[in-house]
Amino acid sequence: MIETLRHVDHQLFQFINQTIANPVLDIVCPVLRSKNFLFLFYGLLALGIYRLYPRHFFVIVIGGALTFALTDQLSAHVIKAIIHRLRPCNNPEVHARLLLVHCGNGFSFVSAHAANSFGMAAFISCLPKRRKQSILALGTWATLVAFSQVYVGVHFPADVIGGAILGVLVGVTVGLAWQRIMAKHS
Repeated sequence: MIETLRHVDHQLFQFINQTIANPVLDIVCPVLRSKNFLFLFYGLLALGIYRLYPRHFFVIVIGGALTFALTDQLSAHVIKAIIHRLRPCNNPEVHARLLLVHCGNGFSFVSAHAANSFGMAAFISCLPKRRKQSILALGTWATLVAFSQVYVGVHFPADVIGGAILGVLVGVTVGLAWQRIMAKHS
């Protein structure tokens, strides 16, 4: 069973990383997962949150920072330290097409980018205003970030799926806690 899942994961990786490779995605995907783009995106997200929730902005930022810290630390320092899965670009059996300058010498499962993106998307989607739009827009954004991780060659699909699950669990947990705190102070 595990070997079958690994085989499917590798086949899906090859499809995303090599079969559908094209010049447009070769430009777009490295940008979508870059620190500069993510910093800009989070800045714009903060501005949008401030417009919707000026009175609760700092409490929401604290919840978002907590979500980010938990997803990042759990993915990068707990789960990866336990699983020890090689990144596709460090695995000679995979023959990954790497679109970044460095592969990274850390482990692969789970993707911190996916965990962070889905965690923030889930947390923000727990806020009451424009919930449906948040789920659609931020879920799409998180999916694009996760897809880009596979496309550029640094994660397997299972890594980003695991990161997405972790992110949603953490984001919803922090979001529900935020809702309870806000209900007590209203």
